[in-house]
Amino acid sequence: MAGGKETPRQKMIGMMYLVLTALLALNVSKAILDAFVAIEANTQKSSITHLDRGNAAKSELAGELADRSNPEKIEKVKYYLGIIDEIDKETAKRIEEIDALKMLLLEKSGEDVKKIADKNKETIVWKAYDKKNPLTPAKLWLQAVQAKDQYDVPMEVMIGEELKSPKGKGLELWNSYNEFRLKITGLLGSYKVGGKTYTFKPTAINEYKEDNLVLGKAVDAMIAKNKINVNDDAEVLKQLYMELTKPQTVEMEEGMVHWIGKTFDHSPLVAAIASLTAMQQEILSARATAIAHIKSRVSTGEYSFNKVVALAYGPALANSGDEVEVKVMMAAYDSDNQPEVTGPGSISVADGQGIVKLKVSGGNEMKVSGTVAIKKKSGAIKKENWTHTIKIMKPEGTVTLPEMNVLYRGYKNLVTGVASGYDQTVLTGTSNVTLSKTGTTWIGSPGAGTTAVITVSGKSSITNKTVALGKFEFRVKALPKPSIFVGAVASGGKISTNPGGLNAGYPPEIPLKAQFSVLDWEASVTGIMGKKKGQGSSLQGIGSLLGQAKPGSMVIIEAGVRGPDGKVNRIYETFKL
Repeated sequence: MAGGKETPRQKMIGMMYLVLTALLALNVSKAILDAFVAIEANTQKSSITHLDRGNAAKSELAGELADRSNPEKIEKVKYYLGIIDEIDKETAKRIEEIDALKMLLLEKSGEDVKKIADKNKETIVWKAYDKKNPLTPAKLWLQAVQAKDQYDVPMEVMIGEELKSPKGKGLELWNSYNEFRLKITGLLGSYKVGGKTYTFKPTAINEYKEDNLVLGKAVDAMIAKNKINVNDDAEVLKQLYMELTKPQTVEMEEGMVHWIGKTFDHSPLVAAIASLTAMQQEILSARATAIAHIKSRVSTGEYSFNKVVALAYGPALANSGDEVEVKVMMAAYDSDNQPEVTGPGSISVADGQGIVKLKVSGGNEMKVSGTVAIKKKSGAIKKENWTHTIKIMKPEGTVTLPEMNVLYRGYKNLVTGVASGYDQTVLTGTSNVTLSKTGTTWIGSPGAGTTAVITVSGKSSITNKTVALGKFEFRVKALPKPSIFVGAVASGGKISTNPGGLNAGYPPEIPLKAQFSVLDWEASVTGIMGKKKGQGSSLQGIGSLLGQAKPGSMVIIEAGVRGPDGKVNRIYETFKL
């Protein structure tokens, strides 16, 4: 079957369908037939689990009618229960249709379906389908089936003469199943709430490449054409639609055939029954998912919740470079029952939370507090105290060097500064360094001395006043010598007899982004007479020298390298062949 991220249940069903198509022989082993009996029994149990899950969600929602304190909410509950009733009607119709198909297959195969006896292992029908409980499938015991490997009747009833174009009951089942998909998703996505009307009119997507990504994109495009509640419903609508979607044509040795043809082609009787039970399970699972989602639109439990929002909170202030913690959570609230919030300053309440606005004043920190209260469904008020501490930062300046705490001569040192308490930061080279600004970053160029001093000042754009906040001293050093690389191979590494060009730069442990150029080079190999020389970074001609050497020989390369400061260094490195 097709779907988004498949659950273990869906994977099991998909594997079952695959096995069904492989059973092409009359002589199906007893072990395989018994396996289908077990699959049928487990699938029946799973169907009842999904039925109970949907019933529990519906019952909890109906329980909201007992809360008479909020008439508006009672009307909302009644409205959604009406939608669920429509979903149940569509579900019951398919459960009854599929149960009738099972009985038809068994009866045409010569099995006794008139006798009904619960937990009697000599009887096939333990509990018959009952219109008084229209959502509950019949309970069958397939171990009592005599003609387990009989496949003529399933093919005749479900397929007819042509795998590519099944007729009769199989085609009716296919059309009804796909109609259920459209009905349940349409009911789930179409409703009125808060003065808004949402409408979902799904269309059939049956022909597609058997690929979940392809199907997912097609479903997304179809959903996008409708006026739905995107934030609340889009994902569940997509999930349900994809879980109830099967490709109309699938590949077999005979070529492309209909899904019904592949599923029931030479399918033993017990396997055909198990396939039908699996479809009932899918239908009841979809019903449970839809009801749970509808229930989430209305509050349940002691407190009222029908909306969720993402909340993130952390320090009121922080300096650049500080390690901070931001706590993120999902918060639930009832849009029909807003909290009451007290505290200093002005207070507004929306989306289940109070927003307190106030001016910061005092010494190093300021503590603010108040209360928050919410009404339970019983009418009782639940009140809690809240408190929050705000750290008050005093104006001060800091300077950071992203690369390292040193200024290099002849290098464009990146310098950043923070003037806390001011909206503008100004850096000045006080001693042995000049600063120029590029965007939001400063470039520091030190002189010949061994130290340099940078002053950080804060400037207010309102008062246009500049205040010096601190002086910071840095060491001044010459740029370290670079290394040379043959292609991307570092010193000590293995190179080929036809190596790439010669590069110069810093290894990873030196985080400077300095640019170097190779002026010339000279290469020799231990045990080989003669040397090779060249200009620039190209190692053209070195191959004739390296070709004379044995594997593992040491190659010595000397290069003249010019750095960004204009100085030329002679660099020696060794490599292995």
